[in-house]
Amino acid sequence: MEDDYYLSGGSEEEDDYYPSDREAESLDGLENEESDAQWATSKAPSSKVITKESLLAAQREDLRRVMELLSVREHHARTLLIHYRWDVEKLIAVYVEKGKSCMFSEAGVSVIELVDLDPPESSSTLMCNICMDDVLAKDVTKMDCGHCFCNNCWTEHFVVKINEGQSKRIRCMAHKCNAICDEGIIRKLVSVRHPDLAEKFDRFLLESYIEDNKMVKWCPSIPHCGNAIRVENDEFCEVECSCGLQFCFSCLSEAHSPCSCLMWELWTKKCRDESETVNWITVHTKPCPKCHKPVEKNGGCNLVSCICGQAFCWLCGGATGRDHTWSHIANHSCGRYKEDGEKKAERAKRDLYRYMHYHNRYKAHTDSFKQESRLRETIKEKVSHLEARDSKLRDFSWITNGLCRLFRSRRALSYSYPFAFYMFGEDLFKDEMTKKESEIKQHLFEDQQQQLESNVEKLSKFLEEPFDEYSEEQIMQIRMQVINLSVITDSLCKKMYECIENDLLGSLQYTIHIIAPYQSKGIAKAEELTWSAQANSNNKCQKISNQATEGYFQCAL
Repeated sequence: MEDDYYLSGGSEEEDDYYPSDREAESLDGLENEESDAQWATSKAPSSKVITKESLLAAQREDLRRVMELLSVREHHARTLLIHYRWDVEKLIAVYVEKGKSCMFSEAGVSVIELVDLDPPESSSTLMCNICMDDVLAKDVTKMDCGHCFCNNCWTEHFVVKINEGQSKRIRCMAHKCNAICDEGIIRKLVSVRHPDLAEKFDRFLLESYIEDNKMVKWCPSIPHCGNAIRVENDEFCEVECSCGLQFCFSCLSEAHSPCSCLMWELWTKKCRDESETVNWITVHTKPCPKCHKPVEKNGGCNLVSCICGQAFCWLCGGATGRDHTWSHIANHSCGRYKEDGEKKAERAKRDLYRYMHYHNRYKAHTDSFKQESRLRETIKEKVSHLEARDSKLRDFSWITNGLCRLFRSRRALSYSYPFAFYMFGEDLFKDEMTKKESEIKQHLFEDQQQQLESNVEKLSKFLEEPFDEYSEEQIMQIRMQVINLSVITDSLCKKMYECIENDLLGSLQYTIHIIAPYQSKGIAKAEELTWSAQANSNNKCQKISNQATEGYFQCAL
């Protein structure tokens, strides 16, 4: 198969790339404003930035949807959302499938809401079934479930649960009652005696929206920017925070597609620890039979000496002496084949060379990515020189588009090597594919990887040329090459992702590895969450104090 190819008759209208990557953020003003219709199918999952100012708004938005859908009060809506981990779509699906009564029962929400929760006569006395004291009716509180106890017992119950970190779902004190207590009543009773615990209770409720919500996570920036990110469609995606950090939403590490999260975790650990150093020692050294330190042979003779003074046979590792010398050997077994030892050493050597193969190429592309990132300033200077010339050429967006495409393709190519290391190794998928199937899939993947690699290198070469010094005719030729290669690399990246998703990972039966989808225009920057005035006026939620919100963010940071 031909490693590279070109499109004929291309023009800048055929493709449109936006420098949403952080590496290209300094190229403002050079973008092409046309749409990229040909890759409309590869839409990035929409995401929102949640700041400390918009956290309450984000929470109220979901609460409002559930309150309007089910005609319930705020604390019931919150109880349902906490139970379903703030997944409104799942909540709606359960509501349609099982019905309102069953859904409420599973979440601990009282199906029958009592309209008159206060005793009719405040001067009468009632006996609390917890402390067994007779108390005035005005000092008694009845929950939605109908159970009624004195305020002192309720308060002590709430204080214990809050201190235990169970504020999100405080159940009724009655025996075998699974109903969740009204958060408004909890806040009211606790704040009378322990205002600090009431604020802690509010912080726990805020914490639930981020900590229990699989679609909302803190930005992993260091130092922390204070933002959280909410994705709308798929948790297996890559996002960019407003602080500029791009990361994998699923595992919160750096953006690493087409590697799955597990593959990237294993790869970073393998590169970080000393496992390969140990492998090298296993292959190239042998332990001294006396001091057990590794010894490397630096000569042709198989009689070696350790720094401790012990001489031993390099062939079998046995110490030389009266029974094992080169003139007389008693019970000498150097010539006998020991299968286990030989296989172990050969396996360690093969694993080491295989790791080095993939790591060297991964490292080469990441280094190229870092070097090419410096092209930003160079490209700006070249464009400035071209604009200053008396020339008919006025549109140089093809340069910016080509540079952004180079960044994205180079990064995808770089992470494709750790993916290949684990996909075609003997660790993760040894029970999923036969050796022959693995070889066929490896050839298929490597063909696509090789085509992408070849065209990425060509695109890099053209962008590094001093085309600002060329004639207009030469610039038009460079322009055509860059536009064609930009289209080609985008297409090859897309095909490589499709191969991984459908032919490689999609055919697995026992293990699930999900990669972030391919985004032709790069990782989408999350938009800041806004709260409309109309939604705010229709909101029935009770406001939580700004002090509690600020305190929660201080604790989170």
